[in-house]
Amino acid sequence: MNTKRSEEMFDKACRLIPGGVNSPVRSFGNVGRKPIFIEKGIGSHIFDVDGNEYIDYISSWGPLILGHQNPLAKKALLEAMDKGFSFGLPTPVESEVAQLMLEAYPCMESVRMVNSGTEATMSALRVARGYTGRNKIIKFEGCYHGHNDALLVKSGSGALTFGMPTSPGIPKDITKNTLVCTYNDITSVKACVEANKGEVAAIILEPIAANMGLVLADKDFLCSLRKICDEEGIVLIFDEVISGFRIGFGGASSYYGVSCDMACFGKIIGGGLPVGAYGGKKEIMDCVTPSGNVYQAGTLSGNPLAMHVGLAQLTYLKQHPEVYVELEKKIKKLAQGFDAILRKYKVDAQVVQMGSLMTIFFTNQKIRNYQDVCTCDTEAFSKVFIKMLDKGIMMSPSQFEVLFLNTCHSDEDIEKTIQAFQESIQELYA
Repeated sequence: MNTKRSEEMFDKACRLIPGGVNSPVRSFGNVGRKPIFIEKGIGSHIFDVDGNEYIDYISSWGPLILGHQNPLAKKALLEAMDKGFSFGLPTPVESEVAQLMLEAYPCMESVRMVNSGTEATMSALRVARGYTGRNKIIKFEGCYHGHNDALLVKSGSGALTFGMPTSPGIPKDITKNTLVCTYNDITSVKACVEANKGEVAAIILEPIAANMGLVLADKDFLCSLRKICDEEGIVLIFDEVISGFRIGFGGASSYYGVSCDMACFGKIIGGGLPVGAYGGKKEIMDCVTPSGNVYQAGTLSGNPLAMHVGLAQLTYLKQHPEVYVELEKKIKKLAQGFDAILRKYKVDAQVVQMGSLMTIFFTNQKIRNYQDVCTCDTEAFSKVFIKMLDKGIMMSPSQFEVLFLNTCHSDEDIEKTIQAFQESIQELYA
């Protein structure tokens, strides 16, 4: 596979941009390759600057659930651009998107648009602290909630990939109020709450953890968190930046039947354009300025371009619940195909799948938390990733991320991917 132009562009980018990329997750350094530079995407396929074509399982890290250049989203974007790019003043479409989100999440009664998932989680925690008058928060090892200071402690995603669970540049005075527990271990949470009685403002977690690979929460664990928060006056925050509107129209909250006090969302509500949101019970959200005194602002929040595209995508997903059924059917076929190949060649690996999300973990350890994920053979993953890439399959370039299906993935795409995986594993393990 010729990647000469991508390599040249990366060399140039390295002279201009830290590490040559504008987000660590785009770096291919962990798999021993230089990143691929993309020219365009159509449906379930992307094309790089060298003319190579790939079946895409990144889908812009989740939001392109309807595929690249979806006609509905494209039409909405062009119509919005005809009216203007940004006003810094209210527009009707903001309330339309908010209404759809509140319908999807009955536990939310009010929602505020922001510009990213990171901004959403940062803001939600500030509001929770303002609402409760407490300072401490509980998060879980391996859960990634964006790169804000208070949460970049034992996190997943890029931080886990690069072996940096914590980061320089963050004062201890900030992280001293961040308490870390073990995912799916309610005993660790009870002990932490008891040791910090009356001091914990919020518990934040990914109800479907997808930033240390796909780690599924036990329903009993989520129900117990709900009970603890009710008893102790703690705000329960679900970070649904990945799972929201992708696992189902009502996200993980609906899937598990467990309500939260606040929820955070990312770029899927903008159809892939930069956007985020956080929402919750009215009494909590009424603390946000200008209704209350917890300050949060953003000049581009509720940007009309993102809102129009988001409205088109969310409306379609609401009107077509069969989308989620079809996506799960396709990814189960992919997961079962991969699993059969791994067992045939006796590879120490397993497939975890939920909804339209999937991860191949190169370990035999049952995956329930961060410690289990850390037993993975990252070198084995890298070898398989490179083999698949050379066969035209673009997976997430990290053991600790997930594969995202979109509605444009055809049966032929799935079959080609399984065949490429069969060849890759055979070449490495036969």
